[in-house]
Order: sequence, then structure tokens, then C-alpha cells
Amino acid sequence: MPGSIRLFVDAPLAAGDTITATATQAHYLGTVMRRGAGDALQLFNGRDGEFSARIATIRRDHAELHVEQRIRLQAEEPDLWLVFALLKRDATDLVVQKATELGVAELHPVITDRGNTHRINASRLHAIAIEAAEQCERLTVPRVLPPQTLHDVLAGWPASRRLFAAIERSEAPRITPTPGPRALLVGPEGGFTPAELEALRAHPFVTAVSLGPRVLRADTACIAGLALLQGVDCG
Repeated sequence: MPGSIRLFVDAPLAAGDTITATATQAHYLGTVMRRGAGDALQLFNGRDGEFSARIATIRRDHAELHVEQRIRLQAEEPDLWLVFALLKRDATDLVVQKATELGVAELHPVITDRGNTHRINASRLHAIAIEAAEQCERLTVPRVLPPQTLHDVLAGWPASRRLFAAIERSEAPRITPTPGPRALLVGPEGGFTPAELEALRAHPFVTAVSLGPRVLRADTACIAGLALLQGVDCG
């Protein structure tokens, strides 16, 4: 039997609806996965839960999907954000993919003094987040926000959301599982500058934490920190 396929769609979902797939989705279903009319799949949109569906019609760049019944209700997910210094493209792609798998609700790329770049390809990162959400069976796709400077992130930060800043080579306490609205901040490969550390210490919502005795690559630190902050509870 062919493996199950999940697709994220923007349209509202209800039993009996017909959804028009994007050209990219139609190509994926027909050319990549070799699916045809009558084949089953699952659809989700981040709002209405997950539905079983079948391909009604399909050609190379067009497909109609018939929605059948809801198989999962929309569920509450972790109120968890990731704020991370922009890295090189492959590392940034990995962070977005793994953060999506670990249940992050929002990704905030941040521009730091020692960062590798000031730009992102927003559509590319959104596509990576969608693919990861489809693969890991979560019901939402995280938001990927435009890059901001660390100063602007801190200036606009909601005071009710704790921001755990991973500081390497420090005597900060180890990061521990924490409920409620929270976020993890991971700096660039070269670490935060003294001025950036001083800015972080000036805000009461910031808590400095350690990820352990080793100096981790920034992408590794994002993954490890998110798992530790959730107590390795990924759902």
C-alpha cells in the first residue's frame, strides 16, 4: 500500500468540500508520488483539524481534492517561540525544519552583531516549515517573521512571555522545562557581543540559561534548547 500523504492547504475544510490543489501540489501528487484519481490523502489548514480526502481529478498542473470527514480535531500546541540569529542558508533551513518538528509556533530571525547574514528567503523558509509540518503530523505551520535587529526584538517583546537566552561559557543555570508562554533565544556562532549581553540583562523578561558544558553550533543549540525547554515533550 502507498504511504500516507498529508497536505497543508489555505482553504477552509469541511466534509463534502472540493479543494483545488496548487500547481506544485498537483505535480507532487501526480508526478512525484504517482497518485491518481480516487487515491486517499489527508488535508489540514491549521484551523479546522485534519480531514481525510481523495483525489477527484488530477493532471500535471491541476488537481481537485474531495474532502471526506474530519479525522482529528484541532488541538492546542505549545506556546513556544524561537528567536535565532541568522545563520548560513543550510543551517537556517535546518533550524526552521527542526523547530517546526519540535512544535514551535513562531520563528523570529534576529540580526546580531556577529551574525552571518541580514537576509532570508521568506518563501523558501515558509515552504520548508510546511513540508516539515506535513511530515511530522502537526496540525499547524509556524509563522516565520521578517528579520529584526536584536534591539528591535527586545523593544517590542511582550513582557508576559519569558525569553530564555542561551549563553555559552557562562555560569547561568541549566535550562529546564518551563510551561506557559515562552521563547528560546540562540545567538550566532561567535556568541553575543558584550553590548548585546548587557542589553539582554537590562530586560526583566530575559533569563540567561546554559545548555550544558559544551560549546554547541548555533543550529544544534536551537534544537537542543527547544527539546530541553519542553522536557523533550515534542507535542
